[in-house]
Amino acid sequence: MFESAGSAASAAGNEGHKTSRYGRLFRACSMAVAIALAAALAACSSSSSSSSSSSSSSTSSSSSSAASGSTLTVADVAPFSGVDAALGPTYLVSCDGAVQAINNAGGVLGHKLACTSADTRGDPADAVPAVGSLIANTKGLALVIGCTSDEAAAVVPVLNANKTVMFCMTGQSEFDNVKYAYFYRLVPPDLAESYAMVVIAQQLGYKRIALAFGNDIGSQTFVQPAVASIQKAGLTLVANETLDLQATTFRTEAQKIVSAHPDAIMTEALGSADPTLFAEIKQLNGGKVIPIIGTSAAISPAFYQASASAIGAAAFSANFHADNLVTATSGPAYDAFSQALLAVKGKVNGAQTGNFTTYFTAPGAVHLYDGINLAALAMVAAHSTDTAKWKPWIATIGDGVPGAVTVSSFAQGVAELKAGKQIRYVGPGGPTSFDAYHDSPGIFQIDTYSPTGAVQVTGNITAAQLRAVSG
Repeated sequence: MFESAGSAASAAGNEGHKTSRYGRLFRACSMAVAIALAAALAACSSSSSSSSSSSSSSTSSSSSSAASGSTLTVADVAPFSGVDAALGPTYLVSCDGAVQAINNAGGVLGHKLACTSADTRGDPADAVPAVGSLIANTKGLALVIGCTSDEAAAVVPVLNANKTVMFCMTGQSEFDNVKYAYFYRLVPPDLAESYAMVVIAQQLGYKRIALAFGNDIGSQTFVQPAVASIQKAGLTLVANETLDLQATTFRTEAQKIVSAHPDAIMTEALGSADPTLFAEIKQLNGGKVIPIIGTSAAISPAFYQASASAIGAAAFSANFHADNLVTATSGPAYDAFSQALLAVKGKVNGAQTGNFTTYFTAPGAVHLYDGINLAALAMVAAHSTDTAKWKPWIATIGDGVPGAVTVSSFAQGVAELKAGKQIRYVGPGGPTSFDAYHDSPGIFQIDTYSPTGAVQVTGNITAAQLRAVSG
């Protein structure tokens, strides 16, 4: 069921890129490279259509059908190194679990699925060549997952030009109204999370708010919507600090925050930044922790462990809240998902496991699992692995049609399709409702941690509450 209860989520969405003048120039250069590569891929795809050997070319478009019995590859395009290194492995847990469950159910039209990865290092300059290499060297590339705000602006045009379907974890608002035919997103734009954090502050009675966000592009996209939303809600912004994710101390920023006497700190600065800031604030504030409101990216084993170590598990759990997307905590979809992840638990690095149940409502783990199932079921419904034929079925199966049978797993969906039924897939992330830009953002809940690191859902945030504070 999709309701407030339970234990929760995994490492997600700290998205890194500088927003300085140098950073904007650097990003522009990266985008130029991306556009050039996209154009080159499009040209290659066009020219290969007239070549008798085009079907065997590893750089040909993803649109062509896979050879009978060949492996279909799902690629995790995300940071595996750098300040956001926790993201890639988290998404890979979801990929491994979904793919193993699909293969155990017979695969897709005689094809087995496999997971691979491309390390973007959280930097567009590294992401573009990594994706280019992935496309050039991966036979049977059927789907891409991940594509965080670190690299999405640079790699989405490349993947789109290659006609590769992607389910991305970016919250960047630029994808709200620019249509990429092969881009899908099951997470909300960052501005909606900014509004959700303000609603949490309202519900907890906080009036004076400090902001402390990382200097990466993903974290900085929260700031201006948060500033506007705080003003709209009638709250007071008392400090607005930017944290250099490469720094090892934030004593200056911590002192400014403590001196401003906020009721709460709204923040996203992952890696070691936030835990370091929390510890220094506690030191400068006479041993007292200022309440913390985080984004869904803070719902992860790694973030909990680092923060609890920095200021103490009891102090952190008593003073922390975060927004998160509503996900199933019981029922058939949750059961299938949690069993799929538990089946691959042995593949997860021990340092990342923490409280493994936190993966079960993680934004990245949940919604990418759903994306993989939607893509696999779309292929079965279309009777084809040709992207041009199966891609339209994603929204059909996700949103449903009149008379469709609701299914909660790949195995159940395949059985109903074989019986000649129309299906609607409703996974642990809940029902989809795709708009013209392939966005299906979901709704928010409020999460806290127990002292042992289990995530507890304490409430929901309504659409009306978000609209009331939207800047």
